[in-house]
Amino acid sequence: MYNHFAGKVTVKTPTYVVLECAGVGYLLNISLHTYSKIPDSGNAVLLAHLAVREDAMVLYGFADEEERELFKQLISVSGVGAGTARMILSSMNPSEIVSAIHSGNVAALKSIKGIGEKSAQRIIVDLKGKVGKGHSDSALQFAAADNKHREEALSALVALGFARNMAEKAVDKSIRSEGNVVSVEHLIKLALKNL
Repeated sequence: MYNHFAGKVTVKTPTYVVLECAGVGYLLNISLHTYSKIPDSGNAVLLAHLAVREDAMVLYGFADEEERELFKQLISVSGVGAGTARMILSSMNPSEIVSAIHSGNVAALKSIKGIGEKSAQRIIVDLKGKVGKGHSDSALQFAAADNKHREEALSALVALGFARNMAEKAVDKSIRSEGNVVSVEHLIKLALKNL
């Protein structure tokens, strides 16, 4: 029904933004990923998705098409509602979610509030072949080929005392910036710079 909203940011919080478009203020629920990408004031354009429930019609806003598409795919999974999908997108960025799904990383999805083991497994089973299609995102490159290096680097960083979720973000950022990494040692050194 709505494709996007372009207007002035009048309210911006980590969970929602109000965009004034032609004198009407639209409240769009957003993820932390989108929150970090939109300005505190001035004009902004947010892609939209309207979730229709029994008791309400709720607008969700997204900074880019990749996030909106991932949101739609997540809510297509049985047991994952719009609120849960937004929580997933707030906990991890889209490329990390795609990577976790492609590599079958149940632990990464389980670490998100409101996602249990069964939900994490269902998300992986339902979306493994669907997410990230058409994107040349580097997350897809390392999801299979560099998964062994990634896991070894994560184990080493956790053994050094870093929290696993922080270590995952640092390792994934390193892989995105470097592409195919030559060795586990090199990957660990790069991740340490990102921590």
